[in-house]
Amino acid sequence: MDTGEIIEALNKALAWEMRAIAMYAHYSAYVSGIHRPHLSVYFSNEVTESINHAATVRSAIVKLDGKATTERAPSEIVHTYDYSVMLNEAYGTEKTASQTYEAILPMIEAIGDNELYDALEVIYFDELRSVEELRMMLK
Repeated sequence: MDTGEIIEALNKALAWEMRAIAMYAHYSAYVSGIHRPHLSVYFSNEVTESINHAATVRSAIVKLDGKATTERAPSEIVHTYDYSVMLNEAYGTEKTASQTYEAILPMIEAIGDNELYDALEVIYFDELRSVEELRMMLK
């Protein structure tokens, strides 16, 4: 497995995490109404999770002698005051993130780096749990 391909995939994940940080911080500030007490905290917690994920991915890129991106994924962050739109946007973000990590794991397995595989698998499972939590919130 070419490490350049892995670094490219990891940079995609990193860019997506940086987008998630911006999106969740934005939604935490803008959510209003009766759902604000719960959703503002939820979105803030997602910022923290995304920061931790980004740090792990960035470290993985450095470990592989790559150059980590400083740009977030270009996908638009929808500005809204509607909490249901926010949750749908979050759901799409988490689905994309989980699919991104799902594609990376076999690449890491192919190079035999068990430590890195374990670290990224934890993130993958975090993303899957977020997808399920958001799915339940949107019911």
